[in-house]
Amino acid sequence: MRRLLLGFAFIICHLSAVLAQTATSTYLPGVTPEGAIYLLPKTGIKVSVLVEKTTYTPGELCKYAERYLRIKDVSPTPHVSYRITDIRQEAFAVADTSKHYAIEFNAKTAATNVRLSDDGILLAINTEPNKLPASKPFVSAPRPASVNPRQYMNEETLAAGSTAKMAELIAQDIYEIRESRNLLVRGQADNMPKDGEQLRLMLNQLDKQDQAMTSLFVGTTVKDTTEHTITIIPDKASDRQVLFRFSQKLGLLDQDDLAGVPYYYIIEDLKTVPPAEVIDPKKQKKQVQGIYVNVPGKLRSTISEAQGIVNSAEFPAGQFGNVELLSGVLFNKRYTTRLWLNPLSGAVEKIDVDQVK
Repeated sequence: MRRLLLGFAFIICHLSAVLAQTATSTYLPGVTPEGAIYLLPKTGIKVSVLVEKTTYTPGELCKYAERYLRIKDVSPTPHVSYRITDIRQEAFAVADTSKHYAIEFNAKTAATNVRLSDDGILLAINTEPNKLPASKPFVSAPRPASVNPRQYMNEETLAAGSTAKMAELIAQDIYEIRESRNLLVRGQADNMPKDGEQLRLMLNQLDKQDQAMTSLFVGTTVKDTTEHTITIIPDKASDRQVLFRFSQKLGLLDQDDLAGVPYYYIIEDLKTVPPAEVIDPKKQKKQVQGIYVNVPGKLRSTISEAQGIVNSAEFPAGQFGNVELLSGVLFNKRYTTRLWLNPLSGAVEKIDVDQVK
């Protein structure tokens, strides 16, 4: 019996510990019939880096390029190279878990229609929230369809007994194509097209044949552009930090990969908002009821590399500002108050107050 009592006591102690842990866990934001728990936003920065990859493939007749087409310095070695074409910065909102507040619904308040974002950021009260304009997603340009140059070769060329002979015959075809194009442009061809559209189609077809057959000598170059996204969520100003590294041979690399040259970022607090007045909790008689909103400051984000600044942008930032309390009087039953907050900064965009008759 004593062992059973001791076991029962152990189970109760264990459950008490679990319940105590549950009771002290952080409340999740959301709206219930009793009230709402909400967060204010801070500003994150999305850095988009556009990297162009260039792939060169030598032609199978590259060693005859100078001999038959008088084109020098044609590389017989395939290679891949990268270059950065653009770097962009865009701000986005992040829920600031250090700024969490509650609204209690009761008979004296009219703030019952609280609109939150998916991650709990307060957007509006008693109205539909404003929306930030959607950013345009990056869409790479479609790659042109590859053309097989052998479809333009005649029977004699395809049956050539050696590579050198094939190169000679193909070069002759290329010169004939170019001569036909010149005659069309000058209006001296035997069979001139009847209208401008037909002429355009004929010239395009000749250009297509010329490029396809010339690629057997000079090779092909294919370019693809991809977007790489890096996020920064600054909580304070920071000096020069490595954002990423870049190599012309390897492309975009991690911060700690020394195979590439570093690109840096700097976060500056522009101090557009004066410091908040510190209130001694002992002197505060009671907790003031109302709605807490951001008074955002401004930050400047600068991206640079060894040659200088690449991109610099300024954004409103709640983490570099203060928090202000809108009096609960605005939301009592005597008024119909509609509040819009900026989805990015958490600042007040608009307040409409109608007195109830």
